[in-house]
Amino acid sequence: MREKDFIRRTGFLGAGSALGSGFAYARAEKASSPFPSVRVSADKRRFKSESLEKAIATFKAKVKNEELKWLFENCFPNTLDTTVYYSEKDGRPDTYVITGDINAMWLRDSSAQVYPYLHFVNEDEPLRKLLAGVINRQTSLILKDPYANAFAENDKEPTIWVSDQTEMRPGVHERKYELDSLCYPIRLAYGYWKKTGDVSPFDAEWRKAIELILHVCKVQQRKDGNGPYSFRRNSEWGIDAVPMGGMGYKVNPVGLICSIFRPSDDATVFPFLIPSNFFAAVSLKQASEMVHALLHDDALASDLKNLSDEVYAALRKYAVVEHRKYGKIYAFEADGFGSVYLSDDANVPSLLSLPYLGCVAADDPVYENTRKFVWSADNPFFFKGTAGEGIGGHHKGADMIWPMSIIMKAMTSHDDGEIRDCIRMLVATHAGTGFMHESFHRNDPKQFSRAWFAWANTLFGELLWNTLNEKPYLLDF
Repeated sequence: MREKDFIRRTGFLGAGSALGSGFAYARAEKASSPFPSVRVSADKRRFKSESLEKAIATFKAKVKNEELKWLFENCFPNTLDTTVYYSEKDGRPDTYVITGDINAMWLRDSSAQVYPYLHFVNEDEPLRKLLAGVINRQTSLILKDPYANAFAENDKEPTIWVSDQTEMRPGVHERKYELDSLCYPIRLAYGYWKKTGDVSPFDAEWRKAIELILHVCKVQQRKDGNGPYSFRRNSEWGIDAVPMGGMGYKVNPVGLICSIFRPSDDATVFPFLIPSNFFAAVSLKQASEMVHALLHDDALASDLKNLSDEVYAALRKYAVVEHRKYGKIYAFEADGFGSVYLSDDANVPSLLSLPYLGCVAADDPVYENTRKFVWSADNPFFFKGTAGEGIGGHHKGADMIWPMSIIMKAMTSHDDGEIRDCIRMLVATHAGTGFMHESFHRNDPKQFSRAWFAWANTLFGELLWNTLNEKPYLLDF
């Protein structure tokens, strides 16, 4: 079954429905309860974390709103409950992480799904090992194919995308080159190192992966031609189409890095995807710091830092445009010749999410203008209806709001009223399932896609946990 067909068939199921891969959410224990148990029963959870259970207990003890308690208990542990497969290979942790209703490991999603658990790793050794296992698995996947976005559990697993016109290798689930896929593993590794001080994942293989990431980024600056990557697919979906023989439209080699696909897995219009270039500049700098401190390789560290500086300089010159209403804003995509695409997409990295990823300050004037633009009707993928408002994207089309965009608005805001309104909107649009979804219709949250989307669940949990610790009064409603 094709993935989009699978999602279309399962995306409108309630949280109590079977969702494939042998998984089903727990059935309601008491039909009469307004918030029946929908979390996977303890005996069927993929991983059990004592520190996370303590966090859930703390949240439930401190928050009065019963629905918020219920949502936090369902959503925050969802990645651990349902998507992680931990083992050890040659004495080293190894963790395979699926996205939820698709049995494959995305470099992006797997990083984002477990990143919020860094809060707890120093008090939870099994959890620390689980995250080290994600880093180790990602290292091996990058070395397998740095242009792939998603991987199977092993080299023998079949993929429905085997007919794609690109270099499909054993163990690759999908080979859409997305710049952010190379950034997320660095973000996770850097956060893990800073939090734990553990250097065990950062061995010779990890160094090779970093060298390969640097190589791909330089090749995809396209200073010496298009490079080896191309992608074509026979599909009715225009979002899978890559023009110019699968290479993407021509760019002016100004120092930015091409990304043929967005973090939504949709093809870019102009290959210089600005949010991903900001993310790359941050990630390359983080990698440089790690290489210098852990590997003592000043030459490699310098190359990483120099590329980061080059991307930053190019962003200042080519990513900022003058909008007739908002003033200076960041473009969503550019080609380096002067053409830009003004929009935003709900998937992270997005323009809205730049402060969350440490790319710009939340009070950066250009970001503030950009934020006003993307959260307005001037953004073609901003939708507002009777159920809520937010950003969607090409992936699900018109009128479909992604909860991830609402979460990002809250997580990048300093306005108490705005944060509270976002949380209230998220509570009001889970359609009674107790979980976040990929998207919901602006006028009817019961029309939603992906009942089992772990990234959105964990991210919502992170928002609630951060709010409890920083501004707990915002949860009193």
